[in-house]
Amino acid sequence: MIVVLGGGPAGRTAAITLALGGREVTLVEKNGIGGQCLHYGCMVVCALNEAARSVTSARHLHELGIVDAVPCIRFPRLLSEMKAVQDQIAGILDAETRGAGVTILYGKEGRIDGKSVFIDGESIPADAIVAATGSRPAIPDVPGIKAEGIYTPHTISLMPELPEEMVIIGGGIMAAEFSYIFQEFGSHIHIVSRSALLKNLDPKLLPLVRKELEHTCIHENTTLLSIDREDEISLVHLRGCDGSFEIPCDAVFIAAGLVPRSEMLTGVQKRGNGEVVVDMRMRTSVEGVYACGDVTGSPLLTPVARREGIVAAENILGRDEVMDYTAIPQSMSLFNEYAFVETDTSCAATASLPGPAGPGTFWSVPSGMTGFAKVSIDPETGKLCGVEAVGPAAGVITAYQAFLMREGIGVHEFEKFMEVHPMTDGVYPLMKFLAGKLKQGKPSSQ
Repeated sequence: MIVVLGGGPAGRTAAITLALGGREVTLVEKNGIGGQCLHYGCMVVCALNEAARSVTSARHLHELGIVDAVPCIRFPRLLSEMKAVQDQIAGILDAETRGAGVTILYGKEGRIDGKSVFIDGESIPADAIVAATGSRPAIPDVPGIKAEGIYTPHTISLMPELPEEMVIIGGGIMAAEFSYIFQEFGSHIHIVSRSALLKNLDPKLLPLVRKELEHTCIHENTTLLSIDREDEISLVHLRGCDGSFEIPCDAVFIAAGLVPRSEMLTGVQKRGNGEVVVDMRMRTSVEGVYACGDVTGSPLLTPVARREGIVAAENILGRDEVMDYTAIPQSMSLFNEYAFVETDTSCAATASLPGPAGPGTFWSVPSGMTGFAKVSIDPETGKLCGVEAVGPAAGVITAYQAFLMREGIGVHEFEKFMEVHPMTDGVYPLMKFLAGKLKQGKPSSQ
């Protein structure tokens, strides 16, 4: 029997792959199947962002005099309806997993100690073990951090109503996404970032982000010192470049990233931060014990976790499979979707342009927020080195371009590309443009 700890994207995919491969599989899930992605991460952002975008769209149309009013969000109802949909999705995942032949044990605590696996303290014989125990929110170690009125993506469902004034701690994608959501819901938002906001994002994309977050106060290079709570008001103590200051608010939201949940995994090699060390076949330091997903510290992305789960399962089944982290697409959802994928762009030629008007961006023309596209290529071969897109379908566009990058396909193949019209994709015209420039000579950045 194979025991899988964790029913998130990595563990569930590994369990299904193993069961379809003819092995007896038991999946241990303490909470709900679907893991962080369904219950606290991707789907939460999808649900809240979709509502926020509706408000943004209505506001744009109201400003143009096309509609009479901007709707208000009924926040408690939004959370309850979101939970109902999450439960529906969990039911589908449960049926799919059991249908593949996997036995699921809910509400059980799994742990491993070397080659031994325990379920609720009872030792269970296993031919192999897959640890996919996921991650949890990173919580800054400062005084007052456990007071009431402080939330994370794991506890947002406990927020009784929309805060009037909220401080969001974090400067990455998660912080930006929730800032946009609550800003559009009508809360006054402060972002507190230890470094520059979205410091790893292409500088050309940052002005677009800042324009979307123009109603948010952004405090960069600012350190959280402590939080005081009195009655229903929190006082957030901060230190910035100009010294110490305070922000009063009625809610604090921690969006400072994720840390691995590995305290139940002993006897395997781990890094100082708790990440389980694995090789490219997802093998740990203990023979027969594999790990995949967030607990390994790999890119904290659902598609990566799923692929790692498959790689672990294939190797348990005796099929040599190696994990490939080349050209992994990522995205961020504000009103627009920001998506990007890169390999080595250090000596690439680039071209960029605003996104065209199309489905979802026609009424953005007056504000100049129709999106953005950038393509980077090897000037010698025309092979893709990077793609960045901003627009309604940026994630889909970039995911397919990432696949082409891994396959070694470049701009030359796009000379005869036939697009659907109308569309908001600015990437394909750049590919055609760069292909033409290569025919004329080596392209330079445009």
